[in-house]
Amino acid sequence: MADESTLVSDLKKSVSDFVTKRDWERFHNPKDLAISLSIECGELLELFQWKTLKDVDIRDEKMADKLKEELADIVIYAISMANATSIDISDAVMEKIKMNESKYPAEEWKGKAWL
Repeated sequence: MADESTLVSDLKKSVSDFVTKRDWERFHNPKDLAISLSIECGELLELFQWKTLKDVDIRDEKMADKLKEELADIVIYAISMANATSIDISDAVMEKIKMNESKYPAEEWKGKAWL
């Protein structure tokens, strides 16, 4: 599978199948999924903790593997949350991008992180 050929619906089904085969649906409520998602985000942050930008080399195979693993965990929990709450994640992302485009017009924000 690759980004260019994998549909979000395929990912949602794969995650759902994984959860179903283990009878984990009862644990996958919004509260517990939000907690799990936050924990995984913390594990991603831990890869960068106490390091300077120079210390973080994503070209390093070990670092890249850890980054990939933590990012995958985050995406899996986000998809699990979408599954558990019947949120169409594609629609949600596109709606949020439109909101952000309105909130942060390119001509005003280009090259700026804050005003």
